Amino acid sequence: MLTFDDLLHRARSLAGDGRRRALLGIAGSPGAGKTTLAERLVRELNGDGDRWAAHVPMDGFHLADVELDRLGRRDRKGAPDTFDAAGYAALLHRLREGTDGEDIVYAPGFERVLEQPIAGAVPVPPTARLIVTEGNYLLLGTGAWTRVRAALDEVWFCEADEDDRVRRLVARHVEFGKGQEEATAWVERSDRRNAELVAATRGRADLVVRIPV
Repeated sequence: MLTFDDLLHRARSLAGDGRRRALLGIAGSPGAGKTTLAERLVRELNGDGDRWAAHVPMDGFHLADVELDRLGRRDRKGAPDTFDAAGYAALLHRLREGTDGEDIVYAPGFERVLEQPIAGAVPVPPTARLIVTEGNYLLLGTGAWTRVRAALDEVWFCEADEDDRVRRLVARHVEFGKGQEEATAWVERSDRRNAELVAATRGRADLVVRIPV
């Protein structure tokens, strides 16, 4: 079984001699631990004080609620067509290509309390040689999502015990404002469908990660 140190070594080696910027994607179903793993990798890689790695989550490309209402998709928030996949792909390609001397690139973030994307919330410094991005649909083979995969050097698929994953997901919804019954219903209705879609992409990953993070 792979240890965290194994993953750390593999992530570090992606950038090679550091002359080119590398992008690592971490895919997986909602609640599988993608963000926890990404944040820990970046924290450890930057442990000596250098901003050598940066974390750019997919969640910043959620469509705003007002746009989801206009499209009639608010009750499916979190499904593939409730994200700006083309915008996400464009940012990843920009980060991958880079430009010598380019200033900080700003990526959008996602505010869990508001449940809304926030523009310009994630700074990516020119010193970052490895970008770690994570999200549900990095391996989805339809529409603009194919351009997302094309921008990434590797994609790892993060999976977890199903009962633990669902329990964490319900707890997250409760933490950020839903009642227990509402959170459970949302996970059973919307998140379950999305999780099944994501699980079907597992075979496209370069590596399957199943370790405590």
